[in-house]
Amino acid sequence: MKKHLISISLLALLLASCSKQQTEEAKDKTVAVAEKAKDAVNTAVDKTADAAVKVKDAIGDKMTEWKLSPDDLKDDFQKTGRIVRSKSAAAGQRVGEVFDDARIVTAIKGKYLTDNRLSAFAVSVSADKGIVTLSGSVKSLDLAGRAMALALDTDGVTSVVSVLTVTP
Repeated sequence: MKKHLISISLLALLLASCSKQQTEEAKDKTVAVAEKAKDAVNTAVDKTADAAVKVKDAIGDKMTEWKLSPDDLKDDFQKTGRIVRSKSAAAGQRVGEVFDDARIVTAIKGKYLTDNRLSAFAVSVSADKGIVTLSGSVKSLDLAGRAMALALDTDGVTSVVSVLTVTP
């Protein structure tokens, strides 16, 4: 009887040690997977931050190219009460290519929604055959320029007319 109890005890210890070893292996695998997931998330965050900086720089460059600085806008606004900027057809874009005006308006409004400095609700956007008109109000001429740059940087837009008012 004692021999059977000792055998059963040894068998229980063996099973317990297998179970403990399997538990440790599972724990190690879980830690490894968690570390890989953390690295993937960190990489995604870094890439997103880099992309955001590149977009910000690109819009800044286009604001300079299209003469949308506050000083440029102030002169035009004082002369006519409106600001007009046009862009040439992009390389590869066929002249006279028709873009849906509703799609253009939706794309521009989407850009305004994702821009933390502009209010998509304070700026109205309309389009007719690629000519976009911005109306409403912004807090500064810099934001008027930014709104125009984002609109000009939309496929299908040939010209932007701004009748935005500046209300600080």
